[in-house]
Amino acid sequence: MADMGLLVIMFFFGLAGGIVGRMKGSSFFLWFLVSGLIPFFGLLAAVCYRWEDRELRRQCPGCGRVVKLHDALCISCGTELEYPDVAIASEASMRERAA
Repeated sequence: MADMGLLVIMFFFGLAGGIVGRMKGSSFFLWFLVSGLIPFFGLLAAVCYRWEDRELRRQCPGCGRVVKLHDALCISCGTELEYPDVAIASEASMRERAA
């Protein structure tokens, strides 16, 4: 019976970590696993994780796809990207400025 209680705790910590991770723009499944397997510390890591949707972005000169600023290669066409002079603000940061 105690094992069932542990499984319930692990499931709900995993669910909470997955939801927090997804809200921050990361993978739900990844944070579900991390928070479920390491209940308290996994959820704490998900809460402290960076916001993926607030990062600056840039446009690939080869295909025009918008990629993250820190990407060295375009994941669509494989073009090697130099550090740009101008970055594009993410949608989340644009919403914050408008509010």
